[in-house]
Amino acid sequence: MADLVLETLLPGLPPPRRGKVRDVYDLGDRVLLVATDRISAFDAVLSPGIPEKGKILTGLSNFWFRKFAEVVPNHILETDAARFPEPLASSRSLLAGRAVLAKKCRVVPFECVARGYLAGSGWKDYRKTGAVCGQRLPAGLHEADRLPEPIFTPATKAETGHDENVPFAAVAAAVGEQLAGRLRDLTLALYRGAAGYAESRGILVADTKFEFGLDEAGRVVWIDEALTPDSSRFWPKDTWKSGSSPPSYDKQFVRDFLEKTGWNKTPPAPVLPPDVVAGTRARYVEAFEKLTGTPFEG
Repeated sequence: MADLVLETLLPGLPPPRRGKVRDVYDLGDRVLLVATDRISAFDAVLSPGIPEKGKILTGLSNFWFRKFAEVVPNHILETDAARFPEPLASSRSLLAGRAVLAKKCRVVPFECVARGYLAGSGWKDYRKTGAVCGQRLPAGLHEADRLPEPIFTPATKAETGHDENVPFAAVAAAVGEQLAGRLRDLTLALYRGAAGYAESRGILVADTKFEFGLDEAGRVVWIDEALTPDSSRFWPKDTWKSGSSPPSYDKQFVRDFLEKTGWNKTPPAPVLPPDVVAGTRARYVEAFEKLTGTPFEG
């Protein structure tokens, strides 16, 4: 199996800002986003990583950014490492397939979540209150049920700890009614388009999160990642049924392992055994290949 890339330190560049998965290099008017093979769950970066996960995430994001380029502009400037600027020449083999050059944008400080099915924290909210993020839903729904219509359930972007679901009014109060409405409409339009396409490829997109920024002209730009197993809940269409959450092509496999260990969710997290690493990689690869219609070549 391929080598792991758990962190990068590129010669000639200042140290990157490290997120849970991505290393972000400031290139002045642009940023270099490098998707490593780190994997996180329950707000902890786990050990070891998942081989070639960064390449899977990058390839799948690039696919979706291209597919919906006419719906909303995205931050991508260059995906081919061979055409990256000269200071990156010595690192091109490392960056190939896992890095993109992107526009600098002013990040909107909310996760823009779309839900088409009742799962995860949405299912927990519904059982307690009959609503998700303050949006009342019909009575009598079961876990994994398809919602009558997709819903927009934004969340705060937490630097540490959990993101927290907030009502639409909180987004409007923070960024203005007009921008909040634009974010909601774009989120639902992208979700509907992607979910319809994915279903035709045998995958149900139960929910997903988008991130947006504003460019120098104040236009909304789709940023970060796009409809990956890290940012989405992907279910095999042929195993879906009302009343239980089906096996998935995303991080749920890792979360399920961690839950079974009895870990108390405070670092350090348990080390992922080889079968969980291999099983996670296989699920990510299968999602990539089903959605893009092309083999993953690493």
